[in-house]
Amino acid sequence: MAAAGSGGSGRCWFLALALGVSLLKCLLIPTYHSTDFEVHRNWLAITHSLPVSQWYYEATSEWTLDYPPFFAWFEYALSHAAKYFDPEMLVIQNLNYSSHATVFFQRLSVIFTDTLFVYAVHECCRCISGKRSGKELLEKPVFVLAVLLLWNFGLLIVDHIHFQYNGFLFGLMLLSVVRLFQKRHLEGALLFAVLLHFKHIYIYVAPAYGVYLLRSYCFTANKADGSLKWSSFSFLRITSLGLIVCLVSALSLGPFAILGQLPQVISRLFPFKRGLCHAYWAPNFWALYNAVDKILAVVGLTYKFLDPEKIPKASMTGGLVQEFQHTVLPSVTPLATLICTFISILPSVFCLWFKPQGPRGFLQCLILCALSSFMFGWHVHEKAILLAILPLSLLSVESPKYAGIYLVLTTTGHFSLFPLLFTSPEIPIKILLMLLFTVYSFSSLSALFRKEGPLLSWLEVVYLIQLVPLEIFCEIVFPLTSWNLQFPFIPLLLTSVYCALGITYAWLKLSIFVWTELITVRQKTE
Repeated sequence: MAAAGSGGSGRCWFLALALGVSLLKCLLIPTYHSTDFEVHRNWLAITHSLPVSQWYYEATSEWTLDYPPFFAWFEYALSHAAKYFDPEMLVIQNLNYSSHATVFFQRLSVIFTDTLFVYAVHECCRCISGKRSGKELLEKPVFVLAVLLLWNFGLLIVDHIHFQYNGFLFGLMLLSVVRLFQKRHLEGALLFAVLLHFKHIYIYVAPAYGVYLLRSYCFTANKADGSLKWSSFSFLRITSLGLIVCLVSALSLGPFAILGQLPQVISRLFPFKRGLCHAYWAPNFWALYNAVDKILAVVGLTYKFLDPEKIPKASMTGGLVQEFQHTVLPSVTPLATLICTFISILPSVFCLWFKPQGPRGFLQCLILCALSSFMFGWHVHEKAILLAILPLSLLSVESPKYAGIYLVLTTTGHFSLFPLLFTSPEIPIKILLMLLFTVYSFSSLSALFRKEGPLLSWLEVVYLIQLVPLEIFCEIVFPLTSWNLQFPFIPLLLTSVYCALGITYAWLKLSIFVWTELITVRQKTE
């Protein structure tokens, strides 16, 4: 990526892409919506009907407010528009309320707030280097990137079918990344600080921001060999960063601190009692860990190594549950996941500090932090894979190695989202959208790097092709078997475990690539 782009004026094609995907989003308004729809309706009601002092205590619904204060104020602002569509949606006692006007308003609010995401993508396109610009528009990196971001399959189904507000949040993140590429460090830091107080899942990538800003902004110079020049440390700059963080935090948490409710807010934001895994295992290391535990338990019972009376019932007959007790392997605690996550992000943070490589090195570190946190975090949701997929799009159009990793991670990560849409009418929609996005990703990136040869090895291709029979088995074959009633969780388990293999592979390959690239750069410097 380059700090300055080739000018965004006259790009009618970008406007066409943005309007086209917005039209598609409008067509998805009548589709199935998950319990997250009721979650956000309830938050509209809470913030509209109750004083601020009761927002984080209200528990009429099981879907209590558990996002940071900025998002609560966002819901409060939306509620004042919602009352003109259907005031009944703002009544706390109206649980699971979903009138046509309510559905239309909430769907429309997601589409409208995606405007920020569209703007962020436009800014990302301005930062793309023109070294590989082809003669045809369709082969230009800037066009490919715009499609990969605006038409991202995962973001489409999670926000506009399943229902969430990830678009404008990812817009804030991408915009903060762009500002760092443009050397507008304070603006980038401000945007990220605001983002953290909208949705705290972005704390996963906070180490990348913290280390990069400290290393490349607060220290103003390097030695001839590229190492840190300690005397160049700027107290003014670190004070400026500190003021931004403190002011944003005070604006967000200050009212609740004054009310003495800060512990209550924190307990809502970090509910460690929910268990290691979500109801559907996110395809990460713990999915593989759980699967191995189940296999060992089955073998132990078959050969009478284990006593059936001493096996926790939930671990063997409850399917994919939130409170998961391991049978053979040691049960995992929140502290253990924190340690594993810290160890896994340490190498990328180490690289960013000792050989920063500018904003590009920061972006590499951000992606690895997101992936490492997804791999080892506590109670990770499958949707969190988008936190790595979207920023990796920026690197995929600049290097064939990143493009290959992107294809594996995106295809596997997007397929892992299929269980979110389990109703019959949405099955053809998700398959068609997935096929269109995947075919475009492979064809466009292959055309972009045709001189470098194949982007994937034959083994990677074979692995990805196996997703097709897996989907056929889960959606068509398994429901027709007698196991469907006895073991309903098997399709979820197979999807989670198989996708976990691909995501783990992509994480390892990306990590090794970044580390070897660092060594190569260091050798050239020496």
